[in-house]
Amino acid sequence: MTIKVGDKIPAATLVKASDAGPAPISTEALFGGRTIALFSVPGAFTPTCSAKHLPGFVINAETIKQHGVDEIVCLSVNDAFVMRAWGQSADVGDKVTMLADGSADFAKSLGLEADFSKFGMGIRSQRFSMLVKDGVVTHLNIEEPGAFAVSSAEHLMGQLK
Repeated sequence: MTIKVGDKIPAATLVKASDAGPAPISTEALFGGRTIALFSVPGAFTPTCSAKHLPGFVINAETIKQHGVDEIVCLSVNDAFVMRAWGQSADVGDKVTMLADGSADFAKSLGLEADFSKFGMGIRSQRFSMLVKDGVVTHLNIEEPGAFAVSSAEHLMGQLK
């Protein structure tokens, strides 16, 4: 079943690359008592994700955070080191936190996984964005396959007003 507005984020472990190696982060720690703008992409370094999705959140990070968002998180079904390299190549700095859902466990728990096997990519995440306040989804924007509109930073910013 797909997560919906009003649902609590399920327990899962995501991973961030650190200088000491992979650093697990529980969803309870990430979302608890905080407001998080999360967006998920099918893959790091892929065309739409690199040209539009991630840059939109980087460019608009300050404005998004001025609306009470504590942290902006980019999530993909890649490993943490790929996510860190993508963030470095996109010059995200501390504007966006790059997290990995390496086995798609979190995407599956949200009911937002997608099968990209025909492209040689296996199980990935659908493209979406959400606003989460203290672990509860307040806004959810799921893209139709192949689309990029409702999960954009600009669309989410319109929901913050």
